[in-house]
Amino acid sequence: MHPVLLALDWGTTSLRAFLLAPDGTVLDRQRLALGILKVPDNDFAGVFRQIREYWPDARHLPALACGMIGSRQGWAEAPYCACPAGLAELAEALHGVPGEDRLWLVPGLSHRGADSLPDVMRGEETQLMGLGDGLHLLPGTHSKWARVGDGRVESFITCFTGELYGVLRDHSILGRLMAGAEPDSGAFRRGLELADREPALLRQLFSVRSLPLNGELPPKAVASYLSGLLIGTEISTALACLPAPDGPITVAGEPGLTARYREALAYRGLETAVADEDCAARGLYRIARVAGLLENNHD
Repeated sequence: MHPVLLALDWGTTSLRAFLLAPDGTVLDRQRLALGILKVPDNDFAGVFRQIREYWPDARHLPALACGMIGSRQGWAEAPYCACPAGLAELAEALHGVPGEDRLWLVPGLSHRGADSLPDVMRGEETQLMGLGDGLHLLPGTHSKWARVGDGRVESFITCFTGELYGVLRDHSILGRLMAGAEPDSGAFRRGLELADREPALLRQLFSVRSLPLNGELPPKAVASYLSGLLIGTEISTALACLPAPDGPITVAGEPGLTARYREALAYRGLETAVADEDCAARGLYRIARVAGLLENNHD
């Protein structure tokens, strides 16, 4: 089966490349530690040539890329599409790259919630197009919660959870009493319970210091306690901002982080499902098909 599309999920820290068949099957893949912040001298064209040369069959294929490669810090800025938006809107707004006549960038999405605050995503919209309808959670540095209906992203919110955890752990007094990073399920659950019982996060955060000072939380459990506190608060926020789930919440992300969020959601009595690792590749294929990029590349 001959490939028809070179699909790129090009984020801040890594680049995932997929060679796709006419039916969207992943024929081959590679992962490089060449996210946009790790490309020497911003030589994105050089990295793109490297990918094409890795697969001789891909040298003349259309290529579609999503993620931070389309941001202001990336190769070229692909403007955001306003929600609600789905395959048709994303396909219509594909952004060409100067000097590359066979490469297009997927735009991100923008949304303004009921609180009137603006929100944006870039890269996650493509994963969502590969997941389908429902309430989806994409945990990470900036966790995304999105409602997809009739194939369109209707609304979403971003929570600063992952980055806040890193800042508090590495650059605040709360990290001084932490020892080790081994998960502690009991401490994680304790953080979840506090977040569920009393949503005053600014008050709760100091307990990350006061509990170990009082001998009520061992140093090796502090990191897990902080994680539970922040993730529990994130879940409360998301459930308050988005319509209640009418089925399992699909969680898509790194396996260890996905497991932690599933545990936290189960504590709230919420059912979850795990997304497969190829949702981004599937989303890129679906966008390319609607955009007509595959018309001249079928067997």
